[in-house]
Parts: sequence; C-alpha cells; structure tokens
Amino acid sequence: MDLLQSITLGLIQGTTEWLPVSSTGHLRIAEYFFGLTVPLLFDVLLHFGTLLVTLIYFRGAIKNVLLSLWHRDLRSGDGKLILPIIIGSVPTAVIAATIGDQLDAYFSTLLWLGVWFIITGSILLASKFSHERKDTISMPVAFLVGVMQGLAIVPSVSRSGFTIATMLLLGIRKEIAFKFSFLLSIPAVIGALGLTLYQEHNALTIAGIGNLELAVALVVTVAVSFLALKLLEKTLAAKKFYLFSIYCFIAGAVMLALTALGF
Repeated sequence: MDLLQSITLGLIQGTTEWLPVSSTGHLRIAEYFFGLTVPLLFDVLLHFGTLLVTLIYFRGAIKNVLLSLWHRDLRSGDGKLILPIIIGSVPTAVIAATIGDQLDAYFSTLLWLGVWFIITGSILLASKFSHERKDTISMPVAFLVGVMQGLAIVPSVSRSGFTIATMLLLGIRKEIAFKFSFLLSIPAVIGALGLTLYQEHNALTIAGIGNLELAVALVVTVAVSFLALKLLEKTLAAKKFYLFSIYCFIAGAVMLALTALGF
C-alpha cells in the first residue's frame, strides 16, 4: 500500500462511515480495484478514527449518559438511552461473534455488494414515508436496531443507514434516531477493535502496511469525518435522508453491471 492508496482509503472511510452508503462496501470496492489484500485490522483501525470523532461530536450526550449511569438515573434526559444502548448492543455482539466473519467473507463479491447496496437504498427510500411521533426508544425497538447494526457487518450494508432508517420507520424522532445510532456504535466499535487486535495483531506487518500509511489514513479519516457527520445531521434535519437512496441504487447498479462484464 502506498501513500496515495492510504489517503484514498482514509477519504472513503471518513466520508462513508457517516453517510448512509456503507463505508465497508466502499473500502472493499477500492481495495478490489487497487489490487490490495487488506487485513480486517486495517479497516477496524480506520473505524477507530471515526470512533474518536463520535466521542468528540457527541461529547455532551456521552457525558450526560455517563453521569446518569453514575447516579443510576435512567429516567431523565440522556439517561433514558442507557438501557436501550445496553439492549441494542446485545444482538450486535451476538451476530458479530457467531456469524460475523461468514457474513463479511460471503458477501464481499461485487455481485453481493451490488445487491446489498440496492437493499440499503430501498430501506433509505422507505424512510421517506415515516411519521415521527415518539420521543423515547423502547426495549423492542432498541433490540431491533441492534440487529440492524449487527447486519451492517455485511459489506455495502450501511450501519447508519439501517439503524437510522429503522428508527424513522418506527416513528422515532430524527434527532433521537441520529444520536442513538452513533451512541450505539461506540461499544460495537470498541468491541470490534479489541477482538481484532487480539486476533490479528501482526496482520498489518504481514500485509506490508507500515505505520506511516496507517497514520496518514487515520488523519485523513478524522479530518473528513467532521464534515460528513455535519452533512448527515443537516440532511436529517431537512428531511432529505432518503435521497441517499439514489446513490445506493446507482452504486448497486454499477456493481451488478461490472459483475455482468466479468469483473
């Protein structure tokens, strides 16, 4: 991997992690056309970069959640999100631990990338017809959102797209859906990072990826992330979230066309 490739992968991660168009799917496509065999650890470390952005961007909500947890206050403000975060994290962890590797490997071909881009686009488009009416996230909703987050292990399934669209379709207000989606991602990313570091601690060295390439990719990821996250927030506020479906449909069609052409 050279510096240009690491910059490109950082730009892709920093943009598509937040926008509902699947960061992993785009990384897989870029790696395919670059001719790179990149270990999972590299992708997970890029997710660590976006985790840092999450901690900074949502620092106020995170502080309130931690204070509520300390005071055992589950009824006021962001304290209401504590139990949903715990409940939502369970199915994500189960999916990742039991079938995560199989989902990632099986659906990484251009054909399946195209199919799941289209599925993601369909869910995003459906969110256009949602009606916001709920200010709280029930335990069943939290569990379902956790399942959707777990399914995002499939490349070209957008974690933010699946989780936010699901909540919108279930009537959760967009501001709450936005916050909860990314707060729920924190334990998932931390868990994935710890597990992957344990399993693949030498993977970057074996793949020939140096510290400089990794550092450059991380810096680019973090720098771009703030802009992409703000764009997503504004798009949700303007009730234009569903428009990302157009991109997903186009990306899916391109992947299917490339498959038909023998790529």
